Amino acid sequence: MHKVPGLSWISNALMITLLLVISSSRSVAQSSTASSQTHLAEIHSLKISLLSTMLVGEAAGLGEWGFSALIEADGHRILLDTGSHPDTVLENARDLKIDLSDVQEVILTHNHWDHVAGLMTLRKEMMKRNPTALSRVHVARGIFYSRPGEQGEENQVIALKKVYEATGGKFIEHGEAAEIFPGGWLTGPVPRKYPEHNWSGTGKVQSPTGLVEDTIPEDQSLVLNTPQGLVVVTGCGHAGIINILTFASQEFPRQSVHAIVGGIHLFPATDQQLDWTADKMKEFKVANLMGAHCTGIEAVYHIREKLGLPRSSAVVGSVGSSFVLGEGIHPGSLAK
Repeated sequence: MHKVPGLSWISNALMITLLLVISSSRSVAQSSTASSQTHLAEIHSLKISLLSTMLVGEAAGLGEWGFSALIEADGHRILLDTGSHPDTVLENARDLKIDLSDVQEVILTHNHWDHVAGLMTLRKEMMKRNPTALSRVHVARGIFYSRPGEQGEENQVIALKKVYEATGGKFIEHGEAAEIFPGGWLTGPVPRKYPEHNWSGTGKVQSPTGLVEDTIPEDQSLVLNTPQGLVVVTGCGHAGIINILTFASQEFPRQSVHAIVGGIHLFPATDQQLDWTADKMKEFKVANLMGAHCTGIEAVYHIREKLGLPRSSAVVGSVGSSFVLGEGIHPGSLAK
């Protein structure tokens, strides 16, 4: 065979280039794998305690139309929502012998007063023992949008922001999903793939595109990644629980839903809406439901029956109720 001068040199150069490309590809793949492993950080110790909701499961505690829950996950303690009356969560925590003075972070799921009213009382009281207590509040984009009404501004979080920041507290606004501690993800504003209409429809919000129907665009939930599956904590679930689960499944595509804890605003839903919701929940393999606040008593029982869950795995949440990873739901005597 006739040899072309310089061909062996060219072949060697091509081989070196090919090896460099393969090496680079392996580095990218390894980097991607490491990133994926970080993304899939898991929580191994988890307890969620209800501090505000309508039902009181034991003799201690006060019920109200509101919501608050303490999340304790692998040493991280975070308060999700702060109840409807200024003192309820403070008093319930005392009755339940829960110390909130070392909780630095708060999540506000949306702007409604039954989720934010206790913030300043808790901040001022806990600051007496720890200046950094409840000093960081995670919110989603849209919570500070104006809600004009006949009597003036209806979004009381706007005024609350100024008072809270005057104490040295800081709001952290999220425009998208974010991991706030290993294995703990905030959804931020949730895309509304399905037409779940879980809001009143009477309010207006001054959005960047103008004055429009207030769909509570800032509604967000906390998603906890555990070895048993996802645990989703909601305030009202105005975005729609199926939209929330659908969005969470994009971040964690191979995870089933081990538990839903909180309000999912189904108390006014028809049987047909509840059937649809339960059928969709089956797709996510929902194993536990502690439906508190605006979920509705009948809605919990309806969904429990449709999902075929045992009585111990689908209950109406009460003040003092808890969900513990590896143990399940501790509902309290009245809520069993």
